[in-house]
Amino acid sequence: MARDHSRLSADDAPDGDRDGSDATVLAQAAHAPDPVTGALVPPLHVSATFGRNAEYELVGDYIYLRYGSPTVEHAERLLARLEGGADAMLFASGLAAAAAVFETVEGGGHIVAPETMYHGVQDWLRRISGRRGIGLTLFDATDPGALRRALRHGETSVVWIEPLVNPTWDVIDIGQTADQAHQAGAILAVDGTMAPPVTTRALDFGADLVFHSATKYLNGHSDLLAGVLAAPKVDELWEELRLVRKLSGGVLSPRDAWMLIRGLRTLPLRFERASRSALRIARHLEGHPKLEAVLYPGLESHAGHDVAQHQMTNGFGGLLSILVRGGTEEALTVAKRLRIFVRATSAGGVESLVEHRASVEGPDSPVPSNLLRLSVGIEDCADLIGDLDRALRDD
Repeated sequence: MARDHSRLSADDAPDGDRDGSDATVLAQAAHAPDPVTGALVPPLHVSATFGRNAEYELVGDYIYLRYGSPTVEHAERLLARLEGGADAMLFASGLAAAAAVFETVEGGGHIVAPETMYHGVQDWLRRISGRRGIGLTLFDATDPGALRRALRHGETSVVWIEPLVNPTWDVIDIGQTADQAHQAGAILAVDGTMAPPVTTRALDFGADLVFHSATKYLNGHSDLLAGVLAAPKVDELWEELRLVRKLSGGVLSPRDAWMLIRGLRTLPLRFERASRSALRIARHLEGHPKLEAVLYPGLESHAGHDVAQHQMTNGFGGLLSILVRGGTEEALTVAKRLRIFVRATSAGGVESLVEHRASVEGPDSPVPSNLLRLSVGIEDCADLIGDLDRALRDD
């Protein structure tokens, strides 16, 4: 059973009394006005190194940027509170964070992941599987028994899933997957990039780690690269992940951490707006004669709608896909005709994007060649619908 996460703990707040809903804590960045200057905006500490006194003792709590810094840790505390976790750890990119998880798997270990997923992480999994002797089994997320068949009891180290499978938007039940992974002796790592913690707290459903490409919804402005991991407890695995980050140098810069804090302050508003518009667009396009299907978990007709409704408490997100009748060329023609949706790779930003995933992923992509992925931003929804209607006309 998922916890009610409408309120966040105030234990880490600077003045000891900053509590409230996600929106309230994020809007104030869990930050009290500076006692010296009265500044409402959290400070940016850019230093890469920190001084010592005459006795060669550290002046403060920090030694060197790879070990941590005030601004990075401020963002991490905010993210940990948002996830309902014990701690969070920021990395220089989403892939750096994902790679750290897989770095903890020893040679001879085994990883399970979906056949369709973010291709960058899957490319990394294939690479380490071939080079480090780590077993890799990819399962069909649409087959209810596929995960159980993919698990190797006592051998599987990590099960990696996306609760919203990118870009087909099949829905994976986090709690059910956690139970199966734990029974096999594995940990469950959940990529929550497309279902951020303002709508889904994967840790509440039994995940051992939650991952985000913070470049997407968490920051939301398409102007930085960042990745984050969060965990329900600080244990041996967490300490190993911290060591991996320190030794590999994959820590986020203070400037990017400060920009991430700024982006997080509007996350609930941006996500609510994108979710509302995406649902409206999906309902408008469902049954369109130029489309084979509209893929969006917020539609009542979606096979995973009930699970998504259970896992996503504040909207179904701004990502949907359409399957264009006629194949690759017709899909590319529709993308070409769009004027407001920008043809670009990414998601979760304030601007709406369209992407032909098969072109981006290459000839081995499992994504249907007639699929266009839409990332709905915060523009006027009527403008976005009009843009799609124009692009889908026969003339």
